[in-house]
Amino acid sequence: MEQDILHSGPATASLDSGIQLVYDTFGNPSEAPLLLIQGLSWQMVMWDEDFCSALAGRGYFVIRFDNRDIGQSTHLDHAGIPNIGRLIADLAAGKPVKVPYLLSDMAGDSFALLDHLDISSAHVVGISMGGMIGQIMGLQDPDRVRSLTSMSSTTGAPDLPPPTPEAFKIISTPPPTDREGFIASFLTMWRVMNGTTFPFDEERSLRYAEQTFERGLSLAGVARQIAAINASGSRREALQALIVPTLVIHGSDDPLLRVECGIDTAKAVPGSKLRIIEGMGHTLPVPVWEEIIDSIADHAR
Repeated sequence: MEQDILHSGPATASLDSGIQLVYDTFGNPSEAPLLLIQGLSWQMVMWDEDFCSALAGRGYFVIRFDNRDIGQSTHLDHAGIPNIGRLIADLAAGKPVKVPYLLSDMAGDSFALLDHLDISSAHVVGISMGGMIGQIMGLQDPDRVRSLTSMSSTTGAPDLPPPTPEAFKIISTPPPTDREGFIASFLTMWRVMNGTTFPFDEERSLRYAEQTFERGLSLAGVARQIAAINASGSRREALQALIVPTLVIHGSDDPLLRVECGIDTAKAVPGSKLRIIEGMGHTLPVPVWEEIIDSIADHAR
């Protein structure tokens, strides 16, 4: 890196809800706070340390954390494992559904983490499910969201294109729970999500896989997060009232949340900016880091 960036070790925030979130930080606490929110099943380490340090180097106090039910944050195992197939069928039939929690509860976790850090407002950057959570934060309490970057995400509207068959197969197949099997499955998944334009970074992806396994798996937690996404429904109409300055970043080759999902998000949010990264899939390959970091930093200013 061009400069040494202070990186705090992992710490734990105990929230009033009883949830504990594990987090760490990059940069100087006196700089403008920037909260990074990860996607479905992805732990905070998937915000690469080098990426976080580069973002902090632009003058931000960067915070990353494990969402509830993932990594080293609280796993809500007492809530049981939702039947995702039945949930989706009930939602399609217009039946009421009951799930352990919604994305709005996860947005509440993010605000509570900021409270723990004595931060009244922050720039929010969310990827995939994290983008959905960021959208809800901006709708719930716009005074606390200085700017929003919704990346590789969606409004959740049901008429948007589905994942590619290959991506759908990957995300709908639970990974093995043994170390060797999990790592092999993770690399297969990450290769699909990477798309075909940018070279697959085997070494970095292997590190993500090993860190994810070592920090703790929760397949039941992933199911509860999937339930939260589905039961939270579409935000397309609600986003028309979003007043937070919003940047939408999306890969042109995203196999999971297709580029139309990003375009739809930008159309839904008045005055938002849309940046489509040519060739990017549903990951953040190193060759696009500079473009993405520039975009986030410029937008936050």
